[in-house]
Amino acid sequence: MVKVQVKTAKERRKTRTATGIHGTSDRPRLSVNRSNRYIYAQLIDDDARETLVTIDDVAKKAHEEKGVTKKQAAFKLGKTLAERATKKGIKEAVFDKGSYRFHGRVKNLAQGAREGGLKF
Repeated sequence: MVKVQVKTAKERRKTRTATGIHGTSDRPRLSVNRSNRYIYAQLIDDDARETLVTIDDVAKKAHEEKGVTKKQAAFKLGKTLAERATKKGIKEAVFDKGSYRFHGRVKNLAQGAREGGLKF
């Protein structure tokens, strides 16, 4: 009896998106990870295997301000990430949404990063 490994939809999305994405020092990979409560983002140079810029809303506690939704907090986080990246001389990035859909908080983080001056 041969066991067939069945991938979930999340695993299939992750493999499909990860195939063509590779970050360099000139154009790092903007990797997004989220949980039900927080959202995290990193600019990663895959050639050197190092993280150039990282940000999350755990330390910022942007989500705990009164009247601020998680989507609004993600937008602010994207803007802050773009500001930190421009300070380090990074103007372009490759967006890696991972296994998440480009929707909701992930989309708002990307829009905030674009409005902050980061191109992808």
